[in-house]
Amino acid sequence: MKTQEFKYRKLIHAKGLVRSAVIEKESDLLILSEKALTTPAHEILKKERKELEDYIEKNPKFAKTFKPHMVSFFSPKIVKVMAWAARRANVGPMASVAGAIAEAVGKGLLKYSKDVIVENGGDIFVKITKPRRIGVYAGKSPFSEKIAIEISPHDTPLGICTSAGTVGHSVSFGTADAVLVTARSCALADAAATAIGNVVKSEETIEEGLNIAKKIRGLHGVLIIKNDTMGAWGTLKIVSV
Repeated sequence: MKTQEFKYRKLIHAKGLVRSAVIEKESDLLILSEKALTTPAHEILKKERKELEDYIEKNPKFAKTFKPHMVSFFSPKIVKVMAWAARRANVGPMASVAGAIAEAVGKGLLKYSKDVIVENGGDIFVKITKPRRIGVYAGKSPFSEKIAIEISPHDTPLGICTSAGTVGHSVSFGTADAVLVTARSCALADAAATAIGNVVKSEETIEEGLNIAKKIRGLHGVLIIKNDTMGAWGTLKIVSV
C-alpha cells in the first residue's frame, strides 16, 4: 500500500540535494537537504511526536473531534499550532498534523542546511535558495504527473499540502483527486486542504471549494483537480512537466 500511496514522491524534483528517509511510527518523512540529515531529523521527529502523543493521552478529544478544539496557552507548541490552524480552517486539529510535523522538522533542520524540503504523506515544508518544481499527483486524473507548481525562493519557507479523496489514507469527506494548498504555515495549508477537499464531490463543486478557500485567512494559493476539470485561486505558478 505504501508503495502505491507514495508513488508521487518521484515527482519531487530536487537536483543537487541529498535524500534522507525518517520513519517514526505513523510518520514517514522524505527529507531533501544539502547533506544527509537522518539523525537530527529523527531526533526532532521523536520529540515532536512525543509531545503530541503525551498531550493526546491526557486530552483524547483533541485527536477525535472533527471540529476546532480550544487548548491551553501552556500546551506544547505543536499542539497550539495545530489548534490554531484548525480554527482558521474550521476542521479538527488532526487535519493539520502531517503539515505541522513536516514544518517542525523542516524548521529544526535549517540550522544544518540552507535548503530543506520535508515531505510527510503529501504535505511539504519547503525552504529553498533556487526555484524548484513540485509535481502534482492526482490519482487517475489526466492532469496527474502532467503539471507542477513552481516555487520561488522568495516565497519560502512555504507549506504545500495536498488532500485527496481518491488517493492515500487521509480522512476526507470529498472525492477530489487533489486539493493542493500553499500557505506560509504548513499546518494551515494542511488543515485548509482538508476543509476544501471535504466539499469537492464532483466537477461542479470545485467552485464551492474555491469559495471556501477565499474565506480562510493566510492561504497563498489553491489548486483543485477532479477528473478532467481543474480550478485554481490565488498565487500559484502552474507549469507543465
